[in-house]
Amino acid sequence: MADNRELLHDPRITLMGLFAETYNTLTDHTAAQLASHQLAPAEFEALLRLSRNQDHRLRMSDLAAQAGLTNSGATRLVDRLENRGLVARETNPDDRRGTTAALTADGLAHLTDTLPGHLEIVEKRFLDGIPAEQRDTFFSTLRALRDHLRPEAERGAH
Repeated sequence: MADNRELLHDPRITLMGLFAETYNTLTDHTAAQLASHQLAPAEFEALLRLSRNQDHRLRMSDLAAQAGLTNSGATRLVDRLENRGLVARETNPDDRRGTTAALTADGLAHLTDTLPGHLEIVEKRFLDGIPAEQRDTFFSTLRALRDHLRPEAERGAH
């Protein structure tokens, strides 16, 4: 049997392990906080993306692309949010065949109630672990990596 020691100790494996551990730990913390506001992480993500877009609206296909969902996944997600009065569907004025998801006033209020606790976790569990002088580089590196892996993530954003 060949010596696999070098392969098994490849630093890329360590890199992916560190990334996965960090992501999973942060996700656990944020998911618990979101659940205390009756939101699943994907629901929070959709509300946040809608809130940060011009007029608090996105075409359903753009919401799907930005959130990394299939079109049917975005439809089911918006169904849940619409049933709770947090999002409304509208006919796209530019394309009557298309549907737009729009954040409601209740949705915006629910999101703004949720954000302070979320931001506290991001600050204490994530940003406090990155030296202040390295944060700009970290942000731009993370954005470059995201853009490389998911160039469609900005689709429809203003």
